[in-house]
Amino acid sequence: MFSKEESREIKELFWTSFGKSFPRKWTLYNTKLKGLSFKFYFDNKKAFVTLDLEDDLENRINYWEKLVSLKSILLDQYLPEAIYDEEYILDNGKEISRIYVPLEQKVSIHNKNSWQEVMVFFNTHMALFEDFFEEYKDILED
Repeated sequence: MFSKEESREIKELFWTSFGKSFPRKWTLYNTKLKGLSFKFYFDNKKAFVTLDLEDDLENRINYWEKLVSLKSILLDQYLPEAIYDEEYILDNGKEISRIYVPLEQKVSIHNKNSWQEVMVFFNTHMALFEDFFEEYKDILED
């Protein structure tokens, strides 16, 4: 077990290492579309990349319908393992809509032996998510 401070330091070291290993300016929150963002997630059990819709319900529904209409393109041409979840509940109880790609192997941010695998997964899959977004951003904006 790790203390909270040790855990925080390990997490900080992972994200610093990831940034140095794969230097790139990721889109993440800078989509210019209100309530739509990309995220990396890595904890002591799993890792995934996400496209999250967190705005008011009307805006979420609007984006969600457009993303569903693009689902076959996302799955066929970019991320075949992407999971669409219209009503995803965050740990804090907040409901969002989320499209995500999980890393199927068991990994832990506290296990440095799994870091390289997660970093490569993040880099590959987030780049594909962003490519999809850039190609179809105009459709989401309408």
